[in-house]
Amino acid sequence: MKKILVSLSMLFLLALSAFAQGRRGPQIDTVRLWPDGAPNAFEIPGPESGFMVFGARNYELAMMEVYPARNPNGLCVIMCPGGAYVMESQTHEGRDLHDWFNARGITYCMLQYRLPVGHHEVPLSDLQQAIRIMRSRKDLGITKVGVMGNSAGGHLAACGATMYVDKETRPDFQILQYPVITMETELTNMMSRDALLGKNPPQSLIDKYSCEKNVTADTPPAFIVLCSDDTVVVPQNSLMYYEQLLKNKVSATMHIYPSGGHGWGWQDTMIYKTNWVSAMEDWLRLVVEKL
Repeated sequence: MKKILVSLSMLFLLALSAFAQGRRGPQIDTVRLWPDGAPNAFEIPGPESGFMVFGARNYELAMMEVYPARNPNGLCVIMCPGGAYVMESQTHEGRDLHDWFNARGITYCMLQYRLPVGHHEVPLSDLQQAIRIMRSRKDLGITKVGVMGNSAGGHLAACGATMYVDKETRPDFQILQYPVITMETELTNMMSRDALLGKNPPQSLIDKYSCEKNVTADTPPAFIVLCSDDTVVVPQNSLMYYEQLLKNKVSATMHIYPSGGHGWGWQDTMIYKTNWVSAMEDWLRLVVEKL
């Protein structure tokens, strides 16, 4: 009798464990983007170099946290956290969003890209590699891969949407929160530009990384959200990008709220959070899912 009770108890515990795992969904995966070493690896200089290297050593490893949806709908979002290319805000501009996306069937990834320290090609190469990796994850049922980003991370996402090298690295859609878009002196965030391009970059490099100059008819659909009182990344960045999207007949949606400033990410203190999140959900359902 005791053996029967022990067996029944074991079966109950196994069933309970399986149920709990089902409730949690697939296991979170941490993926190294370049397990054999990045093709454009570089040595991070010391502070005496004059480069903006504040936290670069904290992000030396290019990696991605993958949060699979339990009931996938085919969509995947790769998030690029902001931080002026000198750090990465991985909480409210990173992993804090995964529950919301997962609950809607969307696999969510937080990208830890290497900070450039003047090596301008490095963050974009990490994002492109992340897109390649997620396109290959047939086990997650992914059919469309989009990019998302905040501030300088928004610049990186917009670079991904306008500077892809082939169909494998072209995102299917883009979501930008208060993004840096241009590298032109009058309107850019200079801390971001200095960290990405170095001090006094040539005009050719400024043009290359001014995303509004790279929009084409093949640029993926965009959802842009920002506040008109943002003084860190002035709204003209988003406005000029939106204008070029329209000029090239690219599907684009932009929501501008009167207050909120900069850097709110997923924080509830942003008083228009319900509004912009609802608008993003509608856009994902009505635009992206029908691509």
